[in-house]
Amino acid sequence: MTEFVDTAAEAVAGVRDGATVLLGGFGNAGQPMELIDALLESGTTDLTVVSNNAGQGDRGLALLIKERRVRKVICSFPRQSDSWHFDAAYRAGELELELVPQGNLAERLRAAGAGIGAFFTPTGYGTSLAEGKETREIEGRHYVLEHPIRGDVALIKALAADDAGNLVYRKTARNFGPVMAAAASHTVVQVAELVPSGSLDPENVVTPGIYVDMVTALTPRETQEVKPA
Repeated sequence: MTEFVDTAAEAVAGVRDGATVLLGGFGNAGQPMELIDALLESGTTDLTVVSNNAGQGDRGLALLIKERRVRKVICSFPRQSDSWHFDAAYRAGELELELVPQGNLAERLRAAGAGIGAFFTPTGYGTSLAEGKETREIEGRHYVLEHPIRGDVALIKALAADDAGNLVYRKTARNFGPVMAAAASHTVVQVAELVPSGSLDPENVVTPGIYVDMVTALTPRETQEVKPA
C-alpha cells in the first residue's frame, strides 16, 4: 500500500548509506530536485546513482556529487558545459563512472522491472563498452549481453498521484520515471498535486500504484499546472 508523507525529509528517511539510487530526469526535466535536496540534508553517503545525466550546474544531483556523497555514477551522458562538479570529482579519482548508452540504460532498467535476467543488444558491440562482456552472433548480427539495473530506491517526480498511488506525468518530464519505479525495491515520488481516487482517467495512468511505495506532495521550483485528465 502506498504511504503518503508531508515532507521530502520524511520521504527519503529510509535511504541508507551505500544504497543504489535511481534518479529520474532527463537533464533537469523531471529531476526530483526537492527529494534530492532532502537526501543531501540527510547526510546519506557512499551512494551509487543511476541517472541519465551526471548533474548540471549547482542543483540536484550535481550537489550530491559536489559534496562527495556519490561513490559511483551509472549514466549515459555525464558531461556537458555545466557539469563541472562531476568533472572535478571524476578527474580527482573520487568518483567511479559506468557509461551506458541511453537505450541500453532504459532497457536495463525496464528489464529489472519486468523480471528479465539479461538480454542481447547490438548497441556497444565492437567498442570499449563491450569489453569483458559476453557477445553472440545472432542471424548474422553481433550482440552484447547486458544485465538489468536494479535499485534499492527510486526517487522520481510525477505531476499528480491519486489516493492509490497511481501516477500521471507532465509530458517529457515522464522520461525515466516509469521504468525506474518498476526497477526499484522502494519507490519514492514527489508530485505537484494529490487527487482523489477516480479523478485520473485510467487510460492516462502511466505508473500504477503497485509500483509506488511513498508519495509526498511538494511545490516544485518550476510551477506545474495540473490539467484534468
